[in-house]
Amino acid sequence: MTVTQTADEAAVSAPFFQRGELAEGADTLHRSRDLGVTFATPRLALDRVVHPRGEVPPLLNVPLTEIIDFLVETGERIRDPRNPLMRECVDRMSATHVLPRAVLESQVTGAAAYLDRRLLQTVVEQNFPDPRALDEWIPKQDFTGRKSFVRAFAPRLVHVLPGNSPGVAVKSIAQGAMVKAVNLFKMSSSDPFTTVAILRTMAEIDPGHPIVRSMSAVYWRGGDDAVERILYRPQYFDKIVAWGGGDAIDNVVKYLGPGLQLVSFDPKTSISMVGREAFASEETLDLAAALTASDVMVLNQEACVASRFVYIEADHADADRFCARLHDHISAKAAASGDARPLDRDLREEIDTLKMLDDEFQVWGRTDGTGLVIRSDEPVGFHPLNKTANVVRVDSLDQAVKYVNVATQTIGFYPFERMADYRDRLASGGAQRVVRLGEAGPSTIGNPHDAMYPLHRFVHWMAHEDGTMTA
Repeated sequence: MTVTQTADEAAVSAPFFQRGELAEGADTLHRSRDLGVTFATPRLALDRVVHPRGEVPPLLNVPLTEIIDFLVETGERIRDPRNPLMRECVDRMSATHVLPRAVLESQVTGAAAYLDRRLLQTVVEQNFPDPRALDEWIPKQDFTGRKSFVRAFAPRLVHVLPGNSPGVAVKSIAQGAMVKAVNLFKMSSSDPFTTVAILRTMAEIDPGHPIVRSMSAVYWRGGDDAVERILYRPQYFDKIVAWGGGDAIDNVVKYLGPGLQLVSFDPKTSISMVGREAFASEETLDLAAALTASDVMVLNQEACVASRFVYIEADHADADRFCARLHDHISAKAAASGDARPLDRDLREEIDTLKMLDDEFQVWGRTDGTGLVIRSDEPVGFHPLNKTANVVRVDSLDQAVKYVNVATQTIGFYPFERMADYRDRLASGGAQRVVRLGEAGPSTIGNPHDAMYPLHRFVHWMAHEDGTMTA
């Protein structure tokens, strides 16, 4: 797609990083997804981002301990306020991303916390029963006496990154390095900067390091068949690790076939379930509302873990009391965030229509981006976003279980002591994670993500069988 630039419109520069080398230029103009801001990239040289199959991956024989050492040092450099690459990254991203600069700055520096030695070691240990398989061929012998060796071999991965969270770039780089992969990162139009800034920071530490030589980060418009029908082939890559909305995942699926697999972090919706215990006192009511607001406002409701539907076990009068408190807490967090984006026109029109249906819906707040709560007896037919929560009144949380499905990622639950009574039914419905209300954002280090252990799926499991022992 050709983008026409007006005379008074300056394009934001977005360089590429290709197998350890920086590529700069303004050969192609693009527009960011949400804000329509023009950014310029160099020409995409497909031959520069494909690592030949005949060459052993650069990281294959680098000990995992050395890889983690390098990632830890990278984390320190990212957090260093004197790092001009990261400052410049935030400057540029502020022009293309919907989130305010202060939120982006916090996300970028906070994401570096993932590059912690204990955290990285825990992730590996939780993903692999025997982490030695990343470094060497592990000898095995079955009960018949047949001998073999197994290795978690370095894969070739395309990472289709999301635009909602700069932190995913840090995590994806670290995970790609720890499985010793050859990595191609397809950046999003909302953030065609963070991944390159991190890789440039790595190159400043050691430009010849195998991690640096194993990484490429570029941008092309998602769905560009001229690029994807060439790159998305098993002779070049083993797996596509895709984050994003339904359209992004559907676009990748059409290229899959024998030898090219999908590891999908596909669209998810997170919810809250609040029991009638919340109304035991004014204090517990305010606590439940505050905890719910914390989950709604994770990354200003841009994250998959951010709650969008709140199922409240209450009659209409108590549900409305909860909604009023929830709106107060969401509004306070919205004001503190500095994010004043109004809801888009289509969503505003839908909500304005609901306001006229007094018997079925009640609305607290306005559609101006300062926080909104909608109370209903059934979930609304649209996807709440931009600081909007749909509170669904139910007589029993048992009724809320029917709304849980395979697209339900995180469930914030209150009261905490009832979680164990529901977790089997929630898992059966398809949910992937249940947490205490208010704790949707943080997660236990090394736990499954989207119902899987990602690193275990990334690698190419190779077996070398060596015959049967005879007596």
